[in-house]
Amino acid sequence: MRVARAHAYGCGMTVILLRHGRSTANTSGVLAGRSPGVHLDDRGREQADDLVSRLGDHLAEIKAVVRSPLDRCAETVAPLLAALGTNGDRPPEVVVDDLAEVDYGGWTGRSISELLKEPLWKVVQQQPSAAVFPDGEGLADVQARAVRAVRDLDRIYGGPDGSGVWVACSHGDVIKSIVADAMGSHLDAFQRIVVEPASISVIRYASSRPYVHTVNNTQKLSIPTPRPPAGDDQQASDDAVVGGDTGATATVPATSG
Repeated sequence: MRVARAHAYGCGMTVILLRHGRSTANTSGVLAGRSPGVHLDDRGREQADDLVSRLGDHLAEIKAVVRSPLDRCAETVAPLLAALGTNGDRPPEVVVDDLAEVDYGGWTGRSISELLKEPLWKVVQQQPSAAVFPDGEGLADVQARAVRAVRDLDRIYGGPDGSGVWVACSHGDVIKSIVADAMGSHLDAFQRIVVEPASISVIRYASSRPYVHTVNNTQKLSIPTPRPPAGDDQQASDDAVVGGDTGATATVPATSG
């Protein structure tokens, strides 16, 4: 599905960006892209199972599980959905096309060692905003669709009070582009961001700006608790803490992977 545009940008909503677990393509040396038939390998299935315990303290807070339409994302969130309850009472599973893997076009299915020799490889590494894959899409277009989807979904699942937490399971370059946007970085810097299989990155979309709470976390997770308004001043509650966050709203110590 494509996400309908929602109401004005809200405050305090938190998205857990989850990269799918390790797939058979991750260890094959081939750029799988949107190729059909790519599934989690044994390690990836273990990572999917471990996700339940990693999110254990926050399962009750999750309002929706959103994912890319590709099989490896469906398999990654399956244990989480099972842990969230039966079809009647669990949060919705939402498939969103705009969170799909990059359309690598003519690069799809080719070996990484072969692609290293392509002139476009250097562009992808050094100036990704200018990279357009042959018969595929450009990385700038990937970022535009992914960021638009996440922000629109965040307005939906953040709830009226902005305390909602939701999961979005997607792919490495897609998540990196979302994190770069939240950090206020140019897309040309997104190759500096590392997003491993089954890693979690947490972004809270406040009314003033996004806050990036963790990137590439492969262990236990800490979800931010929105700060209460400072008197009648909602804006002040969304401002960055001068001197650094006090940790007063943290619920579980975070360990970066």
